[in-house]
Amino acid sequence: MTPKISAAITAIGGYVPDDKLTNFDLEKMVETNDEWIRTRTGIEERRILKGEGKATSDMVVPAVQQLLAKRGISAEEIDCLIVGTVTPDMVFPSTANIACDKLGAKNAWGFDLAAACSGFVYALTTGAALIESGRYKKVVVAGADKMSAIIDYTDRATCIIFGDGCGAVLLEPDEEGFGVKDSILRSDGSGGKYLHMKAGGSLKPASIETVTNKEHFAYQEGQAVFKFAVKGMADVSAELLERNNLTGEDISWLVPHQANKRIIDATADRMGLSHDKVMLNIQRYGNTTAGTIPLCLWEWEKQLKKGDNIVLAAFGGGFTWGATLIKWAYNS
Repeated sequence: MTPKISAAITAIGGYVPDDKLTNFDLEKMVETNDEWIRTRTGIEERRILKGEGKATSDMVVPAVQQLLAKRGISAEEIDCLIVGTVTPDMVFPSTANIACDKLGAKNAWGFDLAAACSGFVYALTTGAALIESGRYKKVVVAGADKMSAIIDYTDRATCIIFGDGCGAVLLEPDEEGFGVKDSILRSDGSGGKYLHMKAGGSLKPASIETVTNKEHFAYQEGQAVFKFAVKGMADVSAELLERNNLTGEDISWLVPHQANKRIIDATADRMGLSHDKVMLNIQRYGNTTAGTIPLCLWEWEKQLKKGDNIVLAAFGGGFTWGATLIKWAYNS
């Protein structure tokens, strides 16, 4: 009997830009204040990718280079690169295409996956399926967004939330029972009206009118999104535990999408998880959309132990949401 192949994370890389945008900086830009932002979101500062000609691929490349160096392999050994993003360098070619060229990943194919803040868990599940098929040995999954490119810094409802960043993981075959064990992914397109970008697609191509009307910026109805996110992320995480006969005590870490500390707390409570098992870096980076979960893994890598049960949970525009169970494969 052939052992079951699962997809194990074997290396992690991350990248955040140097430039910081603090709550105090935002006080000078819009009518808000540090205390208001911190108490409602948990965010203190976020990173912004600045510089002429800098795009999402310029965050993917250093993150992937870092994980290749950790694993001691070359870019030419990558079989596939999947980039979860809603801020691609351009409509086409894909950011994955562009990043592969910059990396020198000559033997890789790749594509972008757009699921907003759920982009990384969607892409991870997709990458895991490629490994499980037996056809691919090294699949890199990145979550990356340059949200500053689509944020209106005169709109205090959105500009306080988002930042830029990228995290990436390497998936390789495992036959010892480690790796991605289960995922529950959901979507509901009727939620799109609460969180979307109005123009720039085929429905409403760019025009003088769309630019004048500021329709190329992220639009969010915060209260509606918050309500759906609390329920969606908490429900799917609890369902994942139940389906795998686990309780909060069996989980070493919850790696939640960093959208809002109140949503994160509600998810942990629903899972019966003590808050010291929750990865949190929202205070430093804000919401980097598809980047939040892999950036948490990157920062906590040294605390992860072989055999740890880890739950990733996300909720994003669309609506999209999901949770993934991973048995950690290595001690760093």
